[in-house]
Amino acid sequence: MKSKLIALTACMSVFFTSCDAIDDLLTFNISNEASIKIKSTSPINLPSEIITPEVTTNSSSEFENNKTKANLVKDVKLRSLKLSISDPTDKTFTFLKSIHLYISTTDSNEIELAYQDNINVSTNGIDLICTDKRLDQYIKANSYKIRTKVTLKETLTKDVTVKADMKFRVTADPF
Repeated sequence: MKSKLIALTACMSVFFTSCDAIDDLLTFNISNEASIKIKSTSPINLPSEIITPEVTTNSSSEFENNKTKANLVKDVKLRSLKLSISDPTDKTFTFLKSIHLYISTTDSNEIELAYQDNINVSTNGIDLICTDKRLDQYIKANSYKIRTKVTLKETLTKDVTVKADMKFRVTADPF
């Protein structure tokens, strides 16, 4: 009986290890960043919108580097979205009450990408809560737009530039 249990455990271990190896072969990350400028004229306690320049994706080359193509991509999800203040360098996020980021393309509807409400940090970096929306059509596109909605809790004396660092998890079939 013990030998059967050991054999079964060994077989299950090989099965799960090989599944993880296959998943690793089909899954990779793509990173993109956007710059968001929050104007000093933004109102306090009222949401204001910021449109960023289009983000050009490097997804075609990323797909090729990972031995796949856009038409073989099965699933793309946002894995992380980190914000950091790039200017002024001594500024912290104490001024920010909430932030919501949305993604769209010319061919796709806008959807929420990530958010954070009731922000209460005194650092120059924060992690947003990522939605679990499928982002295949956005990452396969040549570019996408990010729209940001912010609510301030303090008056800004000068514009604040925030860098949004996005990491997408891509699952695809190989060539």
